[in-house]
Amino acid sequence: MPANTQTADTIQEVTQQNPATQQGDSAAANFAPQYLDGFPAAQASDTLLGSIDTLAVMEVPAAGEAVPFARSPLHDTPSMSLLIAGLLAVALCYHTGYKYIENFFHYMFSTRRRENLFEDHTVNETSIQIALIANTCIVEGFLIYLAVLLLRPSMATALQANVFPYIASFCGLAALFYGVQWLAYKTLGYTFSDKEGTKLWLDGFKATQSLLGLLLVPVLMLVMTYPAHGKMLFMAAALLYLVARLIFIYKGFRIFYSNLTSVFYFILYLCAVEIVPLVIISKVTIWICGTLQ
Repeated sequence: MPANTQTADTIQEVTQQNPATQQGDSAAANFAPQYLDGFPAAQASDTLLGSIDTLAVMEVPAAGEAVPFARSPLHDTPSMSLLIAGLLAVALCYHTGYKYIENFFHYMFSTRRRENLFEDHTVNETSIQIALIANTCIVEGFLIYLAVLLLRPSMATALQANVFPYIASFCGLAALFYGVQWLAYKTLGYTFSDKEGTKLWLDGFKATQSLLGLLLVPVLMLVMTYPAHGKMLFMAAALLYLVARLIFIYKGFRIFYSNLTSVFYFILYLCAVEIVPLVIISKVTIWICGTLQ
């Protein structure tokens, strides 16, 4: 007998022996779906939805031209390497010249003519002074770049296209400004005072500038990280610079004041050495921007 015939007979016998199977087959044959058009609102969801035409439709954003990436000193490797090098120099010299940093307030305010033998400057203090002044010039160069970027938006494209050349130029300008100021103070000191008075005055200048650079580092970090708050942060930087200059001017007044005539000379000094150079620096900064552009 063929195998297919045997299989059919076997299935028929099992079906005849199991009445439940026969009932299941008949129920399946007579089943009619209750919700052919989908579940009603009561069973589907507690929220009744209207027509699809009444639902909100997401708008497709309008396509536009790609915006170029705006470079900044924070994302420029040579610029950040220069900043880190200045901070690293201070850190390396701190171990041997930490006493100079501890005596900041002594150098900024003291007008004692004859110092102790142990208060003379050493080679270690000279190295930490150079590192601190270099750090101040670098930080000021960064701040000048960011200030021009904020105050002169028309130059933003050129500034962002060549970040490091501008920052290097501004750092060099800050170093040149420091050197010219130091030379002017030394000349004025020898002209209107003696050797000891000049040394005290220059010590105050170097100490205020060194401390100013350290205080401007966190301000610079905040300006680069949060440029939206640039105006407020630049006001804080300007306030720090003003305080440093006032401390230095106060020490100079204590050193050089002797009579009413010296007050007149001191006013001339303020106009010639403290105010005019800042105007010249602003003009030179704009000239550098135009030249590099």
